[in-house]
Amino acid sequence: MIGNFNIRFMLRILGFVLIIESLFMMACSVVSFYYTEECGDTILTCSAVTLLCGIFLRIFGTEHIQKKTSKRESFLTVSLIWVLLSAFGMLPFYYSGVTPRWSDAFFETMSGFTTTGSTILRHIDDVPKGLLLWRSITQWIGGIGIIVFALLLLPMVSGNGVSLYNSEVTGISKDKFSPKIKQTASRLWIIYLSITALLIFLLSLGPMSLFDSVCHAFTTVSTGGLSTKQASIAYWNSAYVEYVISIFMFIGGINFTLIYFLFRGNFKKILRDEEFKWYLLLFAIITLLVACGLYSSGLVKGVETSFRTSLFQVISVMTSTGFSTADFTLWGVPYAMLMYLLMVFCASAGSTSGGLKIVRMVILSKNAINEFKRQVHPNAILPVRLNGNVVSNEVVTKILAFIFLYLTILVLSFIVLSITGMKFEESTSAAISCLSNVGPGLGSLASNGHFGDIPEAAKWYLSFLMLVGRLEIFTVLSLFMPAFWKR
Repeated sequence: MIGNFNIRFMLRILGFVLIIESLFMMACSVVSFYYTEECGDTILTCSAVTLLCGIFLRIFGTEHIQKKTSKRESFLTVSLIWVLLSAFGMLPFYYSGVTPRWSDAFFETMSGFTTTGSTILRHIDDVPKGLLLWRSITQWIGGIGIIVFALLLLPMVSGNGVSLYNSEVTGISKDKFSPKIKQTASRLWIIYLSITALLIFLLSLGPMSLFDSVCHAFTTVSTGGLSTKQASIAYWNSAYVEYVISIFMFIGGINFTLIYFLFRGNFKKILRDEEFKWYLLLFAIITLLVACGLYSSGLVKGVETSFRTSLFQVISVMTSTGFSTADFTLWGVPYAMLMYLLMVFCASAGSTSGGLKIVRMVILSKNAINEFKRQVHPNAILPVRLNGNVVSNEVVTKILAFIFLYLTILVLSFIVLSITGMKFEESTSAAISCLSNVGPGLGSLASNGHFGDIPEAAKWYLSFLMLVGRLEIFTVLSLFMPAFWKR
């Protein structure tokens, strides 16, 4: 025990996660060797270094202290895991020469693990397949959460697993489908693997190669959005690919608890869920409005093409995936503003998407309506209800604090990024994009399709912003509070 932190237990978890990362990295080196790429040796070496460091941390943290992990230890452990994953995950990008600077390599890797989807790569089509697969795997791992995967395999976690799970899994509630955390992790991964395998199969039936199908299945299910092509999904110019990916992006934006019940045949559970109803309603209304606008204005020719373009772009932005078949910034200011509003709210809590989440907006809307009612009936007891259950004042207060912090961080980020030399339009869109883990930007960020030309300091700051957004603010920012480090 050091500073009242169970350091050995933390090192044990960190080491185990690095070992998992090294095995995925090793698989990418095998793909590089299969395609006779020069970077195969580099990826394998980076994998070996990661593996050795993981083993070292595991050995150093072998001693297990029977003490339930506190929230402080969980917050610190989870934050360190994501930083460490990115620090080792960037090695193949840097040493292969694909990214010329450490800041580029770290930005690309953090963007992957946090499923943001922003990239600094200028010529993605020329990047070796082993590294393209590694980019996709980072998003696939980050989508469901590395902690969930570690809990599935790591023995003797005991009650510590629940604390770690709650520190990483996003949302206002941490629903589990089993009283045992290992069973919850197992079922989450079975669902995740099943959806991924189905999407690989469906994409391979279209114009995509098996390699591209695998990579895009990884980045679609995780709502990450990194593609193997510079033109993203537009490269294939295929209605089949766009419809299939649109369906699975929509699935990625649903709470995984509901998907589990859907797998069990409990359709009533998902149909009665208020957040899902709002998610579906907003998606349908905005898709139809944008489609009608595109068709009537002549921006897109044809009824079906207008609908498909709207469907794909709306669900891509709404789920924070970031795939593109068209540049919505060219449609005009109203469309761009609508898309960036969707980036802020995004999809469901407990899904792989980022942003504020619809459920928070639903609860705050109901709370605001109750405040109006209290003006007329000051003594009335008017609880906020969600799915028929009363939402505690503690949860409402936490949501208010979350949104206040989210908006405060955005405003401060606009200022910080402007100071680094970014234009106002670019700094605002980059901050929203990275904090909401979406990907696209405005200005030169949209026209270039990459973040490679932004200042070095901005890359490091945006990398930090991605982490804050992925772990939903409190987990990371708690580390900067003086009270966190006091006994």
